[in-house]
Amino acid sequence: MKPGRLIAVVGPSGVGKDSVMAGIIAARSDMRLVRRSITRAPGLGGEDYDALTPDAFANAAQSGAFCVHWTAHGLSYGIPADVLTDVQRSKDCLANFSRSALLQAAEIFPNLTILNITASPATLAKRLAGRGRETEAEIAARLAQADKCLPDGLDVVTIANDGALEDTISKVLTALQPARV
Repeated sequence: MKPGRLIAVVGPSGVGKDSVMAGIIAARSDMRLVRRSITRAPGLGGEDYDALTPDAFANAAQSGAFCVHWTAHGLSYGIPADVLTDVQRSKDCLANFSRSALLQAAEIFPNLTILNITASPATLAKRLAGRGRETEAEIAARLAQADKCLPDGLDVVTIANDGALEDTISKVLTALQPARV
């Protein structure tokens, strides 16, 4: 049985990762959309996530609830441990990821694909301001990290998301398909 892939979706805040991921899942019902745990208050919009307090997150991480976890922008993020089981059972799993956690994921998931979504600085600034979750200073900090490099040696597919969402999703599906043949 061929193992599945963890498809780690990365890109700067505001690039449209959640929208692109929803479009991929709508087109590929055989793929699992991973629900992350985050130390963020519940109900803030964007992705569906399990909200945890910092203490609850630390306890979950210590007990092995996550196969990968990291901290970014003052929050902690965790990928559930059962994602590894799904990948080992030939299921492709799509997860919103941090560029800083990719090397950790590569050690755990030998069949890791990175979906790097990009957009122009003007597009990012407009989207960040529109979602209303960050202050101007937080938006500036996120924009300063927008061009953060990816680690060398990983399987990376880069797609720009400045145009119509449907076009971006079509490009992503085409780019990911050859790996399944």
